[in-house]
Amino acid sequence: MTVHEQTDYLDAEVNILRPSTPFMRDHLRLIWVGFLAWVLVIFGPVTATYFAQDAMTSATFLGFPLHYFLVAVGGPGGALVLSVIYSWRRDKLDQKYGIDHSSTTDTEPSAVETEPSAATDGGTTTEQPAEVTD
Repeated sequence: MTVHEQTDYLDAEVNILRPSTPFMRDHLRLIWVGFLAWVLVIFGPVTATYFAQDAMTSATFLGFPLHYFLVAVGGPGGALVLSVIYSWRRDKLDQKYGIDHSSTTDTEPSAVETEPSAATDGGTTTEQPAEVTD
């Protein structure tokens, strides 16, 4: 049994400054590093343009001023890359702590699923849809 399976995460205290479990500590580190990278990717070109207007507006990249290209393409593209990196790192973190999201539970159908249920228009739905004939 892994540490993840032994930890009751619903009763564990959640504190951003002092995480109570190793998984929370590592996940929080991933979130903070990603947040700092996001701040640099999104606000870096804008800040550089403010402090070095001549260099950022006179330089061109693919025919566009450098500041425009970095904000218009670099910002959204960088955010997309950061999302992919976060997903990849989170999968590695889940694997490290033995967290498996692919498991499913087999349950027997309940009485609610076999009974007719209310439709959103106020009517009821049946178990089998009516067959369409030409």
